[in-house]
Amino acid sequence: MEAVIGLLLMILGVSHGVETYCDGRQNGAQCYGALGGTVVLQLMDNASEISRYTWSIKTTTKTDTRTTTTILIVIKNVIVSNTIANRSFFTPSNGTFRINNLSWTDGGEYELVIFDSDGKISEQRTLQLTIQAPVSSVLLVSECLSQGEMRVSCSSEGGDSPQYSWTLDGRTLTDAELLSGNTETNNITLKQKVSGRLVCSVRNQVSRISTCGFTFINCTLPNGMRMSKWVFAANNNLCIEPTTAPNTRTETVDHSLLICGVRAAVVVLALIGITVYFAWKKRKYKMVRRKMEHQENSVVMVEMRS
Repeated sequence: MEAVIGLLLMILGVSHGVETYCDGRQNGAQCYGALGGTVVLQLMDNASEISRYTWSIKTTTKTDTRTTTTILIVIKNVIVSNTIANRSFFTPSNGTFRINNLSWTDGGEYELVIFDSDGKISEQRTLQLTIQAPVSSVLLVSECLSQGEMRVSCSSEGGDSPQYSWTLDGRTLTDAELLSGNTETNNITLKQKVSGRLVCSVRNQVSRISTCGFTFINCTLPNGMRMSKWVFAANNNLCIEPTTAPNTRTETVDHSLLICGVRAAVVVLALIGITVYFAWKKRKYKMVRRKMEHQENSVVMVEMRS
C-alpha cells in the first residue's frame, strides 16, 4: 500500500516546496534550489551510452580543508551507488538528477567526471548549487504626505537576497512619476496626481510574489462631495462606503493550501477506488471457490447414489 501511495503522489506531482530547474551541461553553471524544495539538474543529454561516470560534491570544513564526497556512481548504465537515494532520483535516459527536500548542506560545488571505455577521464565539469529560502509573504504599507504625495514601503518575509520591482497599471514606473527612490528599492515616494494600480513584486532566484496593490480612486459621492484617494485595491469601496477606512497593509493570498487540498482529495479517492477494487477481487475469488467446492460435493453425491 505504501508503494501505491508513493506512486500516486509522483503521478499527481504532490510536493512540499518550490521546484527549480538548472542546465548543468555547461562547465561552471550557476544553479539555485529552494530550501525544502526540489531541484532538477540536467547533467548530460543521454547517459545510457557512457561507460562510467561519477558525480561528487566538494565541501570546505571548519579548518578550510577541501573534501570531496562521491554521491553517484554509474557503470554501464547501472547505478552502483547513490548516497542520497532516499530523496533523489537519477534518470540515465535523459541525464537528469532530481534532489528533493533540499537543505543548506546541499549547497556547494558539484563535479561530474566521465570516463571512457579504457577507464581514462574524458570529461570533467562543475556546477555551483546555491540554496535560498523562498519569499513567503509581502507586506505593502502606504502613507499620504501633506502635499498629496504618497510614500509606499514594500517588505518581504522569509526570502534570501530579495529584489524589488514596482508597476503602475501593469507597466514599470517611470522616473517622472517618482519623487524619490527607484523601481528596484523597497521604498518609493510617488509625485502628486500619479494615479492607477500600484503593485510591488518581490523575487529571488527561486521564488516570486506580488502584493494585491493600491489603486487611486477619483469619484463623486451621493452627497456631492468629490473624493480622490489611494485605497487598498482588494477593498475598493471608497465611493460606496466612505466611512470605511481602507486597509493599508496586506499579505499576498497563498493558494497552495487549496491546491494541496484538491490533490489530497484526488489521492483519497484513488485509494478508496483501489481498496474497493481489491475487495471486489477478493469477494469474487471467494465466490468462485465456493462454486468449485459446491461442484465437488455434487460429484460426491452422485457417486454415492450409484
